[in-house]
Amino acid sequence: MKTSYFFLSLLGVMFLFSCENTKSNKNIDDNETQTLHEAKFPFYNTSLSMEERIQDLISRLSLEEKADQMMHNTSAIERLDIPPYSYWNEALHGVARSGVATVFPQAIGLAATFDDDLAFRVSSAISDEARAMHNVAKEKGYHKQYGGLTFWTPNINIFRDPRWGRGQETYGEDPYLTSVIGKSFVMGLQGDNPDYLKTAACAKHYAVHSGPEELRHEFNAVSSKKDLWETYLPAFEVLVKEANVEAIMCAYNSTNGEPCCANKYLIQDVLLDEWSFKGHVLSDCWAIVDFYTPKGEGGHGVTNTQAEASAMTVKHGVSLNCGDSYLDGLPEAVKQGLITESEIDEKLAILLRTRFRLGLFDPPKSNPYDDISEDVINSDAHRDLAREVAQKSIVLLKNNGVLPVKNDLSKYFITGPVAIDTEVLLGNYYGVNPKMVTIMEGIAGAINPASQLQYRMGAMLTVPKENPLDYATGNASNSDVTFVALGISGLIEGEEGASIASKTKGDRLDYNLPKSQIDYLKGLREAADKDPNNKKPIVTIVTGGSPMNLAEVEELSDAVLLAWYPGEEGGNAIADVLFGKISPSGKLPITFPKSLDQLPDYEDYSMIGRTYKYMDLDPMYPFGYGLSYTTFKYGNIDLSSKSISKNDTVTISVDVTNEGDVDSDEVVQLYITDVEASFRVPNSQLKAFKRINIKSGETKTVSFKLNSEMFQGINEDGEKVFETGEFKIFVGGSSPMPRSKELGVNMVETSITFQ
Repeated sequence: MKTSYFFLSLLGVMFLFSCENTKSNKNIDDNETQTLHEAKFPFYNTSLSMEERIQDLISRLSLEEKADQMMHNTSAIERLDIPPYSYWNEALHGVARSGVATVFPQAIGLAATFDDDLAFRVSSAISDEARAMHNVAKEKGYHKQYGGLTFWTPNINIFRDPRWGRGQETYGEDPYLTSVIGKSFVMGLQGDNPDYLKTAACAKHYAVHSGPEELRHEFNAVSSKKDLWETYLPAFEVLVKEANVEAIMCAYNSTNGEPCCANKYLIQDVLLDEWSFKGHVLSDCWAIVDFYTPKGEGGHGVTNTQAEASAMTVKHGVSLNCGDSYLDGLPEAVKQGLITESEIDEKLAILLRTRFRLGLFDPPKSNPYDDISEDVINSDAHRDLAREVAQKSIVLLKNNGVLPVKNDLSKYFITGPVAIDTEVLLGNYYGVNPKMVTIMEGIAGAINPASQLQYRMGAMLTVPKENPLDYATGNASNSDVTFVALGISGLIEGEEGASIASKTKGDRLDYNLPKSQIDYLKGLREAADKDPNNKKPIVTIVTGGSPMNLAEVEELSDAVLLAWYPGEEGGNAIADVLFGKISPSGKLPITFPKSLDQLPDYEDYSMIGRTYKYMDLDPMYPFGYGLSYTTFKYGNIDLSSKSISKNDTVTISVDVTNEGDVDSDEVVQLYITDVEASFRVPNSQLKAFKRINIKSGETKTVSFKLNSEMFQGINEDGEKVFETGEFKIFVGGSSPMPRSKELGVNMVETSITFQ
């Protein structure tokens, strides 16, 4: 008994000593764990080079484990202390599908700001939230899909046709604007630490991809070399060469006869050889299945089996399979002699480098991003930023003087199918948020307490009302102002299977707003004009992520605001503009045709007749267009030299005067036209822009540096060439389409000679 008591006492002392030792050494626990890992697995040893660590890890994996680690959702390898990891995460305009996060305006809205610094601040905030969410999930032992640090964004496809339902995810129709916004977005996501990635960005969908959604698994996009290098490839090249984007996602469709995920020209010749891309390539989700799905049954039919398809894509440089083809396909392909294990090792090494650069095999607290706390998630600062983006993205399309509205009138009427709809705040690829501010809520929060505000939906989004009685439209006759919220939502436009109210799998093959909405607006107009001596103004707020026919909306409305999908603070931002807290300054990143009759066939990927660059017809609204509450006058354009040659730079300056009574931002846009080209060239091309703030009555001189590359053309063989001759330069508040001048946009022009 005494002996037992002695041993129990000894154990108690040892336990107390252990507890005290734990307390005194709590800061080195992670180091002790790391030491154990180092002794057992060299790939955890941070003193080794990254390549040594990667090769050590690969050497410990079976063929089946290697295939598994090349899947979007990897399994845990318990014998190596490796937890599961999911590569699939989304952050198009905020961390998506992963829980509560700041919901920024949709990508097309960000593009409408023409503000690359703002894009950087947005993506920096997103990556802060991403790291914070990952950190707390890891502490809980959660390793679910949409919980990783590899984000499959941005979408830098060119929005060449307004029928494409996913165009809302892009930065519009212009390669230069897409390159500038995309580069800033990637740099904010990935951070500037020399040793670690903050998160890993991915440029998608490489490379010629913009619908039709219904045919994306089997479609062959035919593109000339000129269109490839002038339109479809420039943004990818900038993100690879200048932003060092970590990943490239290849598209579902074929380009010029080869599936994009096994396209030798696009992946091997251009991406890897010419651009020296060092990151990893991944397939779009279940795109590899399309390889062995027969033609006529929804696929490409380029292989007969999963094993053949898996070997083909890996040999062409695709390291990561979103889907399930590699899991069984790669081991079987090795058995059949279609690929060697060493070839698999080579691509796996490229893929694993991303996880090592993210610090996922390093001890906790090894990089500064491990300390980002959950306090940043949907913080006040991020909500303010979301509101700023929404404010700057709103495009004023018409104003007969009714805007801005005073916020203390006696009665306001808010109506329309999307006035209280949170769906129109979101777009697609979104997070969730407990404080979404609808259009009605934003207006309600901005008016004086003495004012009345009434709301009725009045009309439904896509279908006519059933009830013949109408309690709504009469309010337009007895209200000082009627705000009507119309438009489209993710129910109508979006990705293949997401738009549940779309009969065309997310594409918008009908360019018009639903008839029920236009009919309702006509009723409101009739009621508002009931007293010819006291007609009441109607302000229409339009939501959506793509061009649409707004001819009748403009005719029936006193003012028209395009709000896009404006994010969690959308309602407040719209109210800020309506009541004059801020002057609208957004510009259209895409041309609005009058009708689809003005466009080539949807499946035609030639740029002839498309976008402001090659459209010869007058659109309804031109690229770069957007009104303000003030008037800007451009003048005194000056060149430091009337000629430029290769490797030269010339400075161009122009005076911009705010002639109105309201301080406002203006997006100063510079376009160049080749007057004497020997081959087909665009009507004009955006080459530079600056967003500036000008106070009422103030004149600012805006300068741009012109370099010789701005005068380079792309010939029919896709070659970058210099040709001598005259070039015109336009500087103003929109693209230099004739329609811009019809709409009263001010701009100046000059000429320069390339020698």
